[in-house]
Amino acid sequence: MKIRINRNFDWQLFGLWMLLLLIGLISIFSASTTKLGQELIVKSYYWKQLIWVFIALINLYIVLKIPLPVLDMLIIPLYGFSILSLIVVLFMPPINGAHRWIFIGSQQFQPSELAKVVMILLVARLISKEHISEWKMISKSFSVVIVPVVLIFIEPDFGTTLVFWASLLMMLAQAGFPYVYLIILISPIFAVLTSFSWFFFLVFILILVFFLNRERMNWIIIAVSTLVNLFIFVITPVLWNNLHEYQKNRILTFLDPTRDPLGAGYHVIQSKIAVGSGQFFGKGFLMGSQKNMNFLPEHHTDFIFSVIGEEFGFIGCGLLLVIFYLFFTRIIYLIKVAQKKEHKIAIAGILGYLLLQMFINIGMNLGIMPTKGIPLPFISYGGTNLIINSIAVSMILKYSLEKNL
Repeated sequence: MKIRINRNFDWQLFGLWMLLLLIGLISIFSASTTKLGQELIVKSYYWKQLIWVFIALINLYIVLKIPLPVLDMLIIPLYGFSILSLIVVLFMPPINGAHRWIFIGSQQFQPSELAKVVMILLVARLISKEHISEWKMISKSFSVVIVPVVLIFIEPDFGTTLVFWASLLMMLAQAGFPYVYLIILISPIFAVLTSFSWFFFLVFILILVFFLNRERMNWIIIAVSTLVNLFIFVITPVLWNNLHEYQKNRILTFLDPTRDPLGAGYHVIQSKIAVGSGQFFGKGFLMGSQKNMNFLPEHHTDFIFSVIGEEFGFIGCGLLLVIFYLFFTRIIYLIKVAQKKEHKIAIAGILGYLLLQMFINIGMNLGIMPTKGIPLPFISYGGTNLIINSIAVSMILKYSLEKNL
């Protein structure tokens, strides 16, 4: 086993992962510290995060030691457990109007985080079979995804449902699902975006029909795609009227943060001020005024990137993005060199959900994405997210041991 690890273990991905965890600890320490003059007030967030990092490393060791056939046997029981947890969480006390956490003593567990990785592993197994048709591929994957997505949507947690679909699309693409069908699958997004205007919707439908006809798609598929998008176009205003008020405010405030500067737009405005005030070199470690004066809420979790921008400036943000770039390109490389189709698909799904989490989190910190409760992977404070993301990376490292076997 030791020889295999020395030869095949991907130390480059492991090193980049460790670097992200280190940056996360430093950022959380800064976010946990309030500096007023010469006085430092330090909260315990960074100590708790350090404990979660050690647990993540222990999990890595366990995953590397357990044989792959045993891990495969655990997938279906874990899927059942995640579904049960998603049902139980609906009966937990709400926090900010959402049922997302199960309380175990003083600790919180977010079942939707576990469901992400388990869904990816199960779908990868089902759609990696030889000679599987496109219909079976889509039906099997949707049958696995639809139940957790519906339960998570009820919580409500729309951001996490987007992560599920992003992972599924990445896995289908890696499995060889025709790209034209992938475009059909994502076309309802444009139906939603154009739902405010018949004119723009008709333009979108004409472009879609022209594209599908050029790809010589069957007229039945073209007709069904058109009808589905028409249905979504009609139903979107109804769904909008049934959204919670805070969800409407998030979307409207994303379009215009100044419409509610002291309410729904406050987070976005303060985050943009923090990032912008950092300028090129930043204000210095522990010197962020937005953070120290507590103008910036949730600065140790969802808005940790704004702390980095304020204290380390464009240089610090750019360095973090470069590390993320190297981290994701290394995962893409491991997709290419993986020998088993199932492993390729699973790694693609993990790449999809980690990449989208990073994109959404940084986007909302910069005011170019709606505010979602999605943390920055390996950087934001939070035990469940860190552990589950680390297990996902551990699975990739596990697969790297097998690539030459």
